[in-house]
Amino acid sequence: MSQLPGLVAWLDRDLCVGYLNDKYRTWTGGDPAAMLGRPIGAWLGAAGGEAIRPALESALQGEAVDFDGHLFDDPARRYVHASLRPDRDADGTVRGVIALLTDTTDRHALEQRLRESEQRFFGAFQHAAIGMALVHPDGRFLRVNTAVCQMFQYTEEEFLQLDIASVTHPDDMSDDDELRDELLAGRRDSYQMEKRNIRKDGQVVYLQLSVSVVRDAAGAPLYFVSQAQDISARKRFEDELFRERELAEVTLSSIGDGVITTDLQLRITSLNPIAAAMTGWPRTQALGRPLEDVFQLQGDAEGETVANPLREALARNAIVDLAGKAVLRHRNGFVTPVEDSAAPIHDHAGNVIGGVLVFHDISETRSLALKMMHLSQHDPLTGLPNRQLLHARIEQAIANAERRRQRGAVLHLDVDQFKRINETWGHDAGDRVLQALAGRLRALLGNDEVLSRLSGDEFVVLLPQIEAPADAASMAERLLEACGELRAEGLATLELRASIGVTLFPDDGTDAELLLHNADSAMYETKVGGRHGYRFYTPSMRERDSARRRIEDGLHTALARDQLRLLYQPKVDAVDGRIVGAEALLRWSKEDGGWWLPDEFIPIAEDSGLIVPIGAWVLRQACRQARAWQREGHGIPVSVNVSPVQLDDPGFLAHLDAALVESGLDPHLLELELTERVVVSGSQATGALLRAIRRLGVRISLDDFGTGYCSLSYLKHFPVDVLKIDRAFVHDIIQDSETAAITTGIIAMARSLHKDVVAEGVETLAQSEFLRDAGCPVLQGYLYGAPMDATLLEARLREQPPGQRASSGDT
Repeated sequence: MSQLPGLVAWLDRDLCVGYLNDKYRTWTGGDPAAMLGRPIGAWLGAAGGEAIRPALESALQGEAVDFDGHLFDDPARRYVHASLRPDRDADGTVRGVIALLTDTTDRHALEQRLRESEQRFFGAFQHAAIGMALVHPDGRFLRVNTAVCQMFQYTEEEFLQLDIASVTHPDDMSDDDELRDELLAGRRDSYQMEKRNIRKDGQVVYLQLSVSVVRDAAGAPLYFVSQAQDISARKRFEDELFRERELAEVTLSSIGDGVITTDLQLRITSLNPIAAAMTGWPRTQALGRPLEDVFQLQGDAEGETVANPLREALARNAIVDLAGKAVLRHRNGFVTPVEDSAAPIHDHAGNVIGGVLVFHDISETRSLALKMMHLSQHDPLTGLPNRQLLHARIEQAIANAERRRQRGAVLHLDVDQFKRINETWGHDAGDRVLQALAGRLRALLGNDEVLSRLSGDEFVVLLPQIEAPADAASMAERLLEACGELRAEGLATLELRASIGVTLFPDDGTDAELLLHNADSAMYETKVGGRHGYRFYTPSMRERDSARRRIEDGLHTALARDQLRLLYQPKVDAVDGRIVGAEALLRWSKEDGGWWLPDEFIPIAEDSGLIVPIGAWVLRQACRQARAWQREGHGIPVSVNVSPVQLDDPGFLAHLDAALVESGLDPHLLELELTERVVVSGSQATGALLRAIRRLGVRISLDDFGTGYCSLSYLKHFPVDVLKIDRAFVHDIIQDSETAAITTGIIAMARSLHKDVVAEGVETLAQSEFLRDAGCPVLQGYLYGAPMDATLLEARLREQPPGQRASSGDT
């Protein structure tokens, strides 16, 4: 016991000393024998005895216990490890405690210093202003500080579930992997890089990363230490600075003025391409040279010297102009008259740090004036003469025609429904189409003939000399032909349609504005007559033009004055003649009691855009009336004609839905009648709109079927429920066998496609019988009733035999 390196003691159940080895003397200088029978506080010190007492009591309970702590009083105080074991008699009863105390003071101090060092490290780690992370060699995060969590918007717990790849921008991952591999392989001690990372919300954050590796005693990598600074703001600033610098460079390179900058010693720091060209000094040779070597001014008089204005500008700290007083001497000896302006350059504190010289060749002033004049007289998109220049050319052509006793012509061309191109492919595509069209039209004209773009999709052709009106007609036909198979960049081949108005001079007038007005009136007549053609101006058009203006003015107030009415023409069953539907027809009453014909005011309403509010009113009225008949037990579908202009209106679907909701009408009792041209020329947007209408439950009827150019492919791709045979076919089915065959074919085709068929314009019994025998189920025309007031049609519905009366479920 005396030779053991530690202190050995035996304590009885009262924790009094029964044995102490001689190590007690070595540690404390006391006599072990003097401690026999003494309590623990006597030899361990009061504080030490109390500290170890719980462990000793546990040992007395039969447990093997270890204790670490300070024991003994000064100067023998030391940190010990105590191994406490119960001492049992032969019966196993605990009779005392054997204690082996080992001095661990030095190791404890070392551990304490290590813990303090770790605490300082992790305190600095956790609260560092920059982001810090410990990363396992496989990329997993082992520890992250608060700054990193704030950078990435993750909590610490969330972060420790991630790895490097999950927070790194995919485009930067390979560079990071390569550098970390070099670090692991020992080819470098650390690396730095700028790197894009991904925050929790998906946003990109730019980091300045510094990475080193910590290894164990054998040199194996334990973990990476990553330090990260958020440089997103700096990157944004650099990007903005780069964009501003690029903008400045591009601006200086593209402007027509020469620009030279210098430092305070008037050494050149930059010059743009214009300055290089005007001085003869390339940028690489000019940089750093004195300004007077490169920018050599002299007076108008030969040999007269002129002081450089930049010296005065820097001296006065003010802008100095030199206008029309000097010439610039080129490096090769020739001179150029210039105007210039010199100014100081300041830093953010207002201190002068250099100067700038801006100058230009005033010999080009005339050229610039001519260019500006050209721009003021030409269309910027197509380069064609604009209205101002066209007006002058027409006046000149009129004067020449009068002097030479010749004739000329003005043709106004307007592209039909050009709005659809802009809506389908966008305005940029529309501009390319106009440019391509302008090129094709211009190629048709001679040198003395003028093509002008007035605005939008309107062009005017001036023929200053023609032999006869037939020459103008021939040109109109060639212009129409040029609209076909038009190719524009990035678009499929287009088949444009156009309306042309032609006026002659001096026949129709000798004033440019009057001729343009006449050509516009004739063009409008072409549109009213069906579009894609041409018409010559006649004096009667002037009257119709005035009437058109009166009609348009009247339409503006027609709704407010309650001048619009809806009449209803019945549709009947071809077999038993019962009324199975009605078409709502718009009428406009004149103040004198008469009526405007639809052909007189509908085109004007479309052209002016008034058809949109008028059409919305028609939908509301027709739905209300159909709902009123439905409540009376006469649930017949009512059809309403819809203009292409209405369909182009973004609010059409909302107007339709509002009319149905407001009236409470079952949607299947409303039918919209569209012309073939709307369907054939419709865009993807039109198709989507028609399908949306069908989803509301409203039926769609194709009006005037067979007169246009509709095909089976359109019937397949567009949601059409009803084909309406045009009155032109019905009128001739008895007299013309080909018309009869076509009509029969239309009916058969419709039935095979499961489409309903209505024949309109039925006026004779022979027509009725033919259509019934051909299988047409529904007929409409004056044979069964002219358009009538709703009250009269309701009376006819009541008069139908009880077994044939239309019910609320009939469609």
